[in-house]
Amino acid sequence: MRISEATFTQIVALSTGALLVTSVLFVWRRSLAAGVRLLALQGGALALLVAAIALGEGEGELLITAVVVLAVKGVAIPLVLRRGVLSDGAAREDEPRMNPTTGLLAVALLTTLAYVVSRPIIDATTGVAALLAGGGAEAGPAAFAVPVGITMVLVGFLLLVTRRRALSQMIGFLVLDNGISTVAFLTAAGVPFIVELGVSLDVLLVALILAVLSGRLAEFFGAADIGEVRELTD
Repeated sequence: MRISEATFTQIVALSTGALLVTSVLFVWRRSLAAGVRLLALQGGALALLVAAIALGEGEGELLITAVVVLAVKGVAIPLVLRRGVLSDGAAREDEPRMNPTTGLLAVALLTTLAYVVSRPIIDATTGVAALLAGGGAEAGPAAFAVPVGITMVLVGFLLLVTRRRALSQMIGFLVLDNGISTVAFLTAAGVPFIVELGVSLDVLLVALILAVLSGRLAEFFGAADIGEVRELTD
């Protein structure tokens, strides 16, 4: 079963637009609970993108991958982090290293940078498509959406650098991971099911371990602020 090119373009635009908007909202919102909900939405948008690529390319295995992405990144990991937020006891990121307004300006600059550095990737993807098609191929909507994935990677790094709480930094790591997955799906017309399953389970394990550690830190020290924990070594 394959969908038309027009439908494929619309679904890719919808899913990548949702991925970009949720990435921006991560920088704007300080609430940890809101961050977990945004992460669930982003996982669902990534699963929709994988399903669109599967239907556009006629790859049945990718549909299974889309289900795995939805189950792990859209449901399981947000549920684990939600339990971590409840055990942490802190409802929001109180003292980030960058205020929301400055963060949004940084995201605008990172988005511009992503569109600049992604040009060679788009050209390379187009070249491979032209070679496989016997020449004359143009970059499709999936290739043109690559800057969104790179933006997500950069935003993930930004969250890792500017957030203090362990769970906030974990959310940044997961945004970065979603960005890497997005670029892989867009440029390689999908990722093998076994590879994606292994990576997703590894990320789920990391999220589970960090959620448990965050709860223990909150239990013994009253908060899971990375800066406060580092002061214990002084």
